[in-house]
Amino acid sequence: MPTSFPTPGGSVRDQLTALRAGWGWFVALGVAFVILGFVALAHLLVSTVATALYVGALVLVGGIVQVMHAFRIKEWGRFLFWLLSGLLYVVAGGLIVYEPLFAAGVITLMIGVSLVVGGLFRVWVGISSRPSSGWGFIVFAGAITFLLGLEIIAGWPVNSPIILGLFLGIDLIINGVMTLMFGLALRNKAV
Repeated sequence: MPTSFPTPGGSVRDQLTALRAGWGWFVALGVAFVILGFVALAHLLVSTVATALYVGALVLVGGIVQVMHAFRIKEWGRFLFWLLSGLLYVVAGGLIVYEPLFAAGVITLMIGVSLVVGGLFRVWVGISSRPSSGWGFIVFAGAITFLLGLEIIAGWPVNSPIILGLFLGIDLIINGVMTLMFGLALRNKAV
C-alpha cells in the first residue's frame, strides 16, 4: 500500500520516494507557519503572553509528573529530593501561568544575557580560529548576537511584553519559509 510518508524499515530509496510524494504537505505546512508567524508579529503582546503561558503550562505539568514520580519511587531513598524538586516546578509553573507578563520579563532578561554570553563566546572562538579560512564569519555572527543581547538588555524591562512574541513570529516565518523551500525542492526532484 503506497504511503505519503516514509515508514521505518523500508529501503532508503523507498523512503525518499515516499517523502517526495508528500511534497505538498511540506509546502502547506510551510505556508501555514508563515501565516502564523505574521499573525504573531501583528499581535506581539498576545504572542508573548501565549508563549509565557505555554512555557508555564509545560513547567507546571512537568512538576506535577515529578511529584507523582516521587511518590512512585518512595522506597528508593531520594523521595524528599524528587518531591521538593517537583514542588519547585509546580510553584514556578503556577507563577508563570498566574503572572505571564512578569515571567516574560524574566525570560526576556535571561535571553538577553544568554545572547551576550553566547556572542562573546562565538567572537572568542572565531578569533581563536584565525588561521582557518572563514573565521571572520564566526566573529561577525558572534558580534551580531552580542549586540542583539545588549539591545535586549538595554531595553529591559520595557521591551519584555514584545520580545517573546517577536522571536516566536520570526521563528515561525523562518521555519515556514525553510519548510516551504524543502517541499518545493522535493517536488522538483519528484518530477
